[in-house]
Amino acid sequence: MTLTVLLAFALTSFLIAVVPGPTVTVIVANSLRAGTRAGLLNIAGTQAGLAPMVLIVAAGLETVVALMADWFLIVKMLGAAYLVWLGVRLWRSDGEIGSGEVAPPKGGYFWQGVLVIWSNPKVLLLLGAIVPNFVDPAVSAFWQTLVLGGTFMVIATACDMGYALLAGRAGRLLTKGRVRVVERISGTLLVGGGLWMAALKRV
Repeated sequence: MTLTVLLAFALTSFLIAVVPGPTVTVIVANSLRAGTRAGLLNIAGTQAGLAPMVLIVAAGLETVVALMADWFLIVKMLGAAYLVWLGVRLWRSDGEIGSGEVAPPKGGYFWQGVLVIWSNPKVLLLLGAIVPNFVDPAVSAFWQTLVLGGTFMVIATACDMGYALLAGRAGRLLTKGRVRVVERISGTLLVGGGLWMAALKRV
């Protein structure tokens, strides 16, 4: 895996992770109501739940690459289409996050984070659709996927922590207008990235 590929994946991961979704909504709502610590515990739980997802994708992708290497173009096009779809959805978003009530967790904020990430199958779909586009079929897909998955986890943790800190210590900064700007910029870049990925030829 080259540094260029890793940096391209890191940028894609950032654009996806920085956009508010179900996980961010829970983190922001808990941080606003119970403070930054609650949000950080949510993040710890989401990352603990994300780790086995990365392992599942890594193990499955190794088999897929071995059995269906010639179908890699199809996987790439599906991943590109998924990025474009995400970008279009962001352009249609309204910038609202953390405004709804989140029920106090019975098992603690950590386990609430685990539950939220596993109740959101979009994450597993995202990993399965995007990661293969950055994997070289000629080399072990398992270890490449672990590296890429770990990179995504680090970036997602940083983005989620940013939201938790903003909501817990300076909630007034997390305005609808500012979130809307993030959504539009990320949406534009994701659409562009999807089109670029579709046009890219694997060497």
